[in-house]
Amino acid sequence: MSEAAFRSLYDRLRAPALDGGTDRRRGTLSRLTPERVAAAAAGVRSGRTVSLAAPVETSPGPDDPHPASHSMIAPADGDADGHGLRFALDRFAMNVHGDADSHLDALCHVIFDGELYGGVPASTVTPDGAGALTVDLVRDGIVGRGVLLDIPRLRGVPWLDPGDAVTADELAAAEAAQDVTVGPGDLLFVRVGHRLRRRRLGPWDAARARAGLHPTAMEFLAERGVAALGSDGNNDTAPSVVADVAFPVHVLAVQAMGMHLMDYLDFEELVPVCDESGRRHFLCVVAPLRLPSATGSPVNPIAVL
Repeated sequence: MSEAAFRSLYDRLRAPALDGGTDRRRGTLSRLTPERVAAAAAGVRSGRTVSLAAPVETSPGPDDPHPASHSMIAPADGDADGHGLRFALDRFAMNVHGDADSHLDALCHVIFDGELYGGVPASTVTPDGAGALTVDLVRDGIVGRGVLLDIPRLRGVPWLDPGDAVTADELAAAEAAQDVTVGPGDLLFVRVGHRLRRRRLGPWDAARARAGLHPTAMEFLAERGVAALGSDGNNDTAPSVVADVAFPVHVLAVQAMGMHLMDYLDFEELVPVCDESGRRHFLCVVAPLRLPSATGSPVNPIAVL
């Protein structure tokens, strides 16, 4: 995709944010009305819950050179055996926007042409933290109807190979094959099989090669009025299909459209549960941490069927 074609797509998808078509503060989450949340909750049948997050990893690997750190700070060796009360205490730290752990991107995460979403100056992000469009915007959670589109199943393969890109036509075809329709306010989850491939073949340098969405697929999301997007990969294909733009889907979703992204989720436990229930939609509850000036958060979305 040429840079000129990307710029044209960028301008089209950005237009609603500039002309008042979406809430400048909440972005596409403005489509998640109370009525749509209530309708999603009313669709719960069995009450079964499934996590859409991968376990946080603490060992380095080719896709995670700076993994999360987890250490015990109490009790000291032998201290737990004494009489009376003791507490087990630990400390946790992580690189939120890595290529292994499940996380949510806030609207201040992507800077393009010196601006954040909605024309907010990039200067609002400082060494002390972000001053606008932070993850605090979703402190009350993201709750709505989740829809899972399984692209490897559509293609008849276990996973998409690194470098493959999912098109808008494939998203529409997956809808038809799975008898589900993506609609306004939905949380769209696109499976590319990244997690299954990683488990079967081992981790690789996902920063250099991974499956994701083609930038033009974002027109499908805009037309359907999707509120948020998540994938078991990074959402972006690597190498990028756009010259001089390394993460075009991130630019289009976060910076142009005002859409929160969830990267590196895990759908391998959800898929068989969806198969058992005979449907690919569910209530989804996403609860980021309360981090007032952060550009993202570890996240553990829960599907409720």
